[in-house]
Amino acid sequence: MFRGSAVPTVTVDDVAADAYILDVREDDEWAAGHAPDATHLPMMQIPARIDEIPTDRDVVVVCRVGGRSAQVVAYLQQQGLDRTINLDGGMSDWAAAGRPMVSEDGGAPRVA
Repeated sequence: MFRGSAVPTVTVDDVAADAYILDVREDDEWAAGHAPDATHLPMMQIPARIDEIPTDRDVVVVCRVGGRSAQVVAYLQQQGLDRTINLDGGMSDWAAAGRPMVSEDGGAPRVA
């Protein structure tokens, strides 16, 4: 699916169980709640750490509602990482769909 500025998107229901999920939110958002197997790489660190992002499989990029992650997907695609996909609705839709979440701060997992 393509939306807006031709950034590929996927809905929560279409994220594969074994997907590589790249969470680009800030540290406090990550600590509040995230997908169990997600990798945390804050948006502003992407340019310096781009080599850490796999190129041999699909990468689902997620933020709170999908805006920041769409920007990251656009950037990564410009850098040649064409297997990056934005999670439409972000962690808000993830939580609303009842998908598993964990927290790092000792509280119940939540979208902050």
